[in-house]
Amino acid sequence: MTREPAKRSAYEPVEQLLARTGYDPDMKRPLTITAGVLPVVLRVLAGVYVIIHSGLEWDSIIRDANIETDGVVWSPEDVRDSFVVFAVILGAALLIDAVMALLVYRGVNWARVLVMTVSVVSISPSFAAWWVQGERIHLDGTFLTLALDILVLLALSSRSAAAYARRKEKR
Repeated sequence: MTREPAKRSAYEPVEQLLARTGYDPDMKRPLTITAGVLPVVLRVLAGVYVIIHSGLEWDSIIRDANIETDGVVWSPEDVRDSFVVFAVILGAALLIDAVMALLVYRGVNWARVLVMTVSVVSISPSFAAWWVQGERIHLDGTFLTLALDILVLLALSSRSAAAYARRKEKR
């Protein structure tokens, strides 16, 4: 008789993978929830940095964008208004992201699924460009965002994260 722990099988039936988790409203928050929320919070902080940095450099960003405006000259008010629109749209997205991170941390299942869906949508264009066009993943561009989105998916799709998010559901 050996004293080795039992190994999980390489194949698990779909019924077992999709089975409801046990009802345990007092379940402690697993590390996978925290590990999944942390990259989302980092994404929000990076977005705040982008807004601040863009605000400081907005004039040069507009000039360097080489926007074709048919000879129309941008007034200082137009430049300011374009930054306000940019900041409001990005700020609203960051606020939604922050609320989703808080909801996932508190164990709301639909928020966990939504965050994972957004991560898949974020990963898909990079994958498609790599698959179809052979585009490389660069450290200074897509690598960091791809890595964070993959970490979010791995952490929040784990069994412990799903069990925590569904801990109050009765069978």
